[in-house]
Amino acid sequence: MAMTNSNNNKKFSFSFLVIAMNVFNSTLAGRPTYNVLSYGAKGDGGTDSTNAFLSAWAATCNSTKPSTMYVPQGKFLLRNVAFWGQTCKNTAIKVQIDGTLVAPSNYNVIGNTGCWIKFSRVNGVSISGGILDGRGTNLWACKTSGKSCPGGATTLGIYNSKNVEINKLTSLNSQLFHVIVYGSQNVRVQGVKITASGTSPNTDGIHIQGSSYVTVSSTKIATGDDCVSIGPGSTNLWIENVVCGPGHGISIGSLGWDKQEPGVQNVTVTTSTFIGTTNGLRVKTWARESNGFVKDVLFQHAVMKKVQNPILIDQNYCPHGSCPHQGSSVRISGINFLDVHGTSATQVAIKIDCSKNVPCSGIKLQDVNLEFKSEAVPSASAQALCSNAGGTSSGYMQPRGCL
Repeated sequence: MAMTNSNNNKKFSFSFLVIAMNVFNSTLAGRPTYNVLSYGAKGDGGTDSTNAFLSAWAATCNSTKPSTMYVPQGKFLLRNVAFWGQTCKNTAIKVQIDGTLVAPSNYNVIGNTGCWIKFSRVNGVSISGGILDGRGTNLWACKTSGKSCPGGATTLGIYNSKNVEINKLTSLNSQLFHVIVYGSQNVRVQGVKITASGTSPNTDGIHIQGSSYVTVSSTKIATGDDCVSIGPGSTNLWIENVVCGPGHGISIGSLGWDKQEPGVQNVTVTTSTFIGTTNGLRVKTWARESNGFVKDVLFQHAVMKKVQNPILIDQNYCPHGSCPHQGSSVRISGINFLDVHGTSATQVAIKIDCSKNVPCSGIKLQDVNLEFKSEAVPSASAQALCSNAGGTSSGYMQPRGCL
């Protein structure tokens, strides 16, 4: 919010700011600002503020000028809420969060809704600051116990939207995925922090699907599933300066579950660090028929710190057993691993396991330096295993390339 900087603090005293929280339909520096407190929200952590947030959104959306929906400090309890943008009268909406949004303590309230906080068909929205607390720990416990539980809700969803920015947001303990970008274009995620237990099920940090021109940068992700997962129909993605761990790495896939499925192409993952993750840089597909594909991917400048599978292409993906064994027909080509270095927690530091039906082509390994050290087997060294893959190895290679 503009009032938090030093210049505006010279104009407005703190006491005026406190009073203005209750009558905040004023215009500051020519930008209408709509405070959720003015619509009945309570920052006490226990009062349901869902309707107040929807009213504040409606006012912000109906403004003909660039406008701000403001959430001050405090804890605001929300049920599942959808902010729709198809009727908005401006394309420069800022959602400024200085407080914390908390999900209901009873996970059943939102557990079958799919998404807790959803922005749908918006154009020109920035979501800045604040904490989103999904309170997912009890649902994780239910899932791991084998009991019948709801599937869970994604914390923040961007659906069928364009020109969206998510900046300096914190997501805690999501029931399911933390952030999903689906069917959207021109989305930027930067300076975000995502935190959940390393054993939390299906809590992907950022999932991108059916979207194009998405950027993820300067983000720290610690969770129980993929730090970043890329689904079918995703193109022109740039992922930079991500710190991942714990988690399952940065993954393209899983792909190929549907026979008719859009492909993934033009993806760059650069300057990222993986700490104690199960995977580093991964492409995964189911072993079944599909017309899907992955092509033109650049993984570069990656640091691995005791990662179990630093470099992995797996076309026999089978996480829970009882999987199809038809042979994957997802076509994988033009995957480049450049300047990947660090330590592997297992002896097989590079595994490229491609389909017999449609072998991988154009795989490139260049300047890869991955070490394996084991007190149990001090003489063991890192290995690379490749099957049904064509490509090249060049530059410094440790372990020796298998292409």
